[in-house]
Amino acid sequence: MKRVGGLWDRLTAFDNLYLAYRKARRGKGARLEVALFDAQLEKHLFALQAELLEGRYQPGDYRLFTVYERKPRQIAAAPFRDRVVHHALMNLLEPAIDPRFIFDSYACRKGKGVHRAVARYQHWAQRHRYALKLDISRYFPSVDHAILKGQLRRYIKDAAVLDLLDRIIDGGPATNPPPRYFSGDDLWTPVERRVGIPIGNLTSQFFANLYLNGLDHFIKERLQAPAYLRYVDDMILLADDKAQLWAWREAIVAELETLRLLMHPKKCHLAPTCDGLDVLGYRVFPGHRLLRNDNGHRFARKLSGMARAYAAGRYEFADFRPSIQSWIGHASQADTLGLRKAIFGAVSFARDRAERQPARESRGFVEQQWQQDAFRQPQQQHP
Repeated sequence: MKRVGGLWDRLTAFDNLYLAYRKARRGKGARLEVALFDAQLEKHLFALQAELLEGRYQPGDYRLFTVYERKPRQIAAAPFRDRVVHHALMNLLEPAIDPRFIFDSYACRKGKGVHRAVARYQHWAQRHRYALKLDISRYFPSVDHAILKGQLRRYIKDAAVLDLLDRIIDGGPATNPPPRYFSGDDLWTPVERRVGIPIGNLTSQFFANLYLNGLDHFIKERLQAPAYLRYVDDMILLADDKAQLWAWREAIVAELETLRLLMHPKKCHLAPTCDGLDVLGYRVFPGHRLLRNDNGHRFARKLSGMARAYAAGRYEFADFRPSIQSWIGHASQADTLGLRKAIFGAVSFARDRAERQPARESRGFVEQQWQQDAFRQPQQQHP
């Protein structure tokens, strides 16, 4: 495998750092730390460039918070100047390394994404009798630093770029997963090996794809599984023979152990494709798709909260519109016309005042704002 070189001068060039800044601030211009960086933009970018060139750059402290979507996840937000560095790296690494990933790896890649992954699965579900869904236990907190650094060295030969990547990997917050023992370990091995990459980093998304790329090629080329896709650590294989799928699972488990990863014991599911399978937020059948129930309930509660905030005068409708449009786009990839009518038809956006609009008039306001999008027929992605 030919390694990528000649990256460092391009990475630290002012034009690349400015492009990285533009990408890092996209959609976040109202945040205080971004506004402070903007206020002396040229000074901050030149200072960041000097730190990189002189080898003085060190990642800052992360801001940790928890999001609750089906299950709690700890998110680590890097300081804004570090996110600029992450984008500067990805501006060069992604175009160079992404072509070495398999076609059917769908997370955080241009031209891929959730909807194309779902469409690809449905295309295969029309041709195969069974689907096997696999999930890796605690994937991000379990990524082994030494293995990840070794993989990066098989793709990249610039010493300065590798040193910067090492600093980002080492600078992540401690994950403290429970100790796991693999073949050849002694009592102290799980304590001595550093593990974990933070959920939330742009670089972590790239590392997550890279770390399992060898496994992807193993499944496609060694196992010769023709219908296989991966989205981060969610893996799906399809075939007409259940015994073949179980045999592939055993081979994958063994291969994962070489990466010091374990299969999730409760998230291995083999079923006929005609029964439908949960795929990235949808219940997918060969001929149609449904939105998972919890997704609709969660959005309905969120929309009611938006209506209350609007009624109290705390926000304008334009503040909610991007979030609403995002959910509509996601829901429209499934057969959800009735669901969308039920959710949006039950909500009125009107200001709290004595002469409050009648429900009929306020509902008319809602329909004017989103009817075209919310009630349109699904325009589903195709594989």
